[in-house]
Amino acid sequence: MKIPTYRVWAIVLCWLGSLSTYAQETGKSKYDAHVLFHPLFNYQPGNEYRTGGGLPGPRYWQNRADYKANVTLDEAAGTLTGDVELTYKNNSPDALEFIWLQLDQNAFNDHSRGGKTTPITGGRFGNIGFDGGNKITSVTVQQGKGKAVEANYIISDTRLQVRLTDPLKAGGDVVKIKIGYSFKIPQYGSDRMGTLQTKNGIIYEMAQWYPRVCVYDDIEGWNVLPYLGAGEFYLDYGDFEYNVTVPWDHIVVGSGELLNPREVLTSEQIKRLDDARKSDQTVMIRTAEEVTSPASRPKQSGTLTWRFRCQEARDVAWGTSKAFVWDAARINLPSGKIALAQSVYPVEDGGKDGWGRSTEYVKGCIEFYSNYVYEYTYPVATNVAGIVGGMEYPGIVFCSHSDRNESLWGVTDHEFGHNWFPMIVGNNERKYAWMDEGFNTFINFLSGDNFNNGEYKSNQMDDQHRLAPIIFREDADPIITIPDVIQSKNLGWEAYYKPAIGLKMLREQVLGKERFDYAFRQYVKRWAFKHPTPYDFFRTMEDAAGEDLGWFWKGWFFENYRLDQSVKDVTYVEQNPQKGSIITIENLEQMAMPAVVELEEVSGKKVRVELPVEVWQRGGTWTFRAQTEQPLRSVTIDPDRKLPDINPRNNSWKPLRYTPPVTN
Repeated sequence: MKIPTYRVWAIVLCWLGSLSTYAQETGKSKYDAHVLFHPLFNYQPGNEYRTGGGLPGPRYWQNRADYKANVTLDEAAGTLTGDVELTYKNNSPDALEFIWLQLDQNAFNDHSRGGKTTPITGGRFGNIGFDGGNKITSVTVQQGKGKAVEANYIISDTRLQVRLTDPLKAGGDVVKIKIGYSFKIPQYGSDRMGTLQTKNGIIYEMAQWYPRVCVYDDIEGWNVLPYLGAGEFYLDYGDFEYNVTVPWDHIVVGSGELLNPREVLTSEQIKRLDDARKSDQTVMIRTAEEVTSPASRPKQSGTLTWRFRCQEARDVAWGTSKAFVWDAARINLPSGKIALAQSVYPVEDGGKDGWGRSTEYVKGCIEFYSNYVYEYTYPVATNVAGIVGGMEYPGIVFCSHSDRNESLWGVTDHEFGHNWFPMIVGNNERKYAWMDEGFNTFINFLSGDNFNNGEYKSNQMDDQHRLAPIIFREDADPIITIPDVIQSKNLGWEAYYKPAIGLKMLREQVLGKERFDYAFRQYVKRWAFKHPTPYDFFRTMEDAAGEDLGWFWKGWFFENYRLDQSVKDVTYVEQNPQKGSIITIENLEQMAMPAVVELEEVSGKKVRVELPVEVWQRGGTWTFRAQTEQPLRSVTIDPDRKLPDINPRNNSWKPLRYTPPVTN
């Protein structure tokens, strides 16, 4: 999901006044080492499903969901009608007497829990004033070799429970559930799907368009939190085959591979796609001039059915319009495989400052993430311009048609970063937004620095002193908070930026880049196409990097502990600067971090002392000796401003008066 639309720096500037009003109680520290370095914080035994080292256990299991869907778009009525067949395999050790499914479209009306919990002022995830929802026309169940029979089911808000006649046996039993349904397409579906009217036709961005099975896992059984808007999705993996029937003049793009190009494309478009798969430069598949030409379609009346297949995915989405300009280029993957980057957008939003560079952006970020994190797993990566500000699905993302230049790069990069978190690493977004939004924002920092020799490189996150006042706001929510509980004004910081800044500090200030990158990749490798919890991440990072990081997880992710390092006192050995200096530093708030202290002698010579976080284990002050040879001009803790220190005014010491060098 797109980072909330406000700009980070604009918010920070509003908070800079906090620096002048923040008052540290003189001589009184709030720090308690016993609280931060608690020996039992991350001390829980592993089991046969999830090990103490962060690995899936020898008996780890997860259930599987395969889908076959057929849907038809009625453009005149503004509805989608179809059916979906779910093949659900119970790999759990439990017999299941019922199956829960998600009906997310049911949130899009005034009577749903989502509607009733939307403030009167509206909001990004609100959908008041629209009478939407799934109309279920049939539900049948087939177990074993028996025939399909009408199901016993109930609908509760955004959930559907199918009650089975015979329990689904543990260890691999299968049930098939087929559902007929239709729904009225919302213009704005919680900034995750919807429609946009353009001069050449409506653009449909279609997601949450079929009933999806809930996850049954070893942590809490059925995960059935209702869909309210802010909390995203938690889904099992499987294979998808889906057929989309639309008016003849539409172009359809979707998750996975198009199976019938010769039925829905012209021979020239097929040739251009072949050329694009061989080209690092963007190739036009359907030009702006061809958008209104009937010759750009293989038939001139009726409907066309587009057939797609997407394998080992947790979801699928698609877009369709007669207004699409379409271009594409090759993605080069580390293994030597090739994928296809492509973009579809209306004529009015093309051009080199707009969506004309979208495919270049798609290619750039996917190639970077494939090398840094894990190789991209889908055959196609599609960016769709429409009403949605920014939303991700396997192999396809929806971004705002109005984005330009750096904004378009930023949202494209962010949404495609989600193809690693949570599309490949399938964490529970409904509960832990930071495990996909925060991880993704962190890798976005690296991708932005890399793209096109730093064309869109940002320095906004470099000066952590300026960010500290907003990171440590009085009304901030802990990162670990469920997204539907996080206050809407806090979501951008608690789900996106604070966890990303935490990972950046862990990489650069605690572990170092080499150890962090190795451990981070181990986490992705271990949990690719599986369901990790926060503790699986914490344990993997600790074991692979070789550090006990309980103090960091507790202070940064579970609590709102502030950081305030200071230089308390400076003296000389035997009052003689030539014999060295004695420096005392303090940790005044409850968060702790390693310390970097820079000493500048009157000659201009600078010496740096790096101290591990363990100096704070026995209390809030630490004194060390430095091999300086002249009087000190200054002593500064965190000289590069890499830590979010809430009170940087006490980070430096300078002598009250100049002390000349001692000579013999």
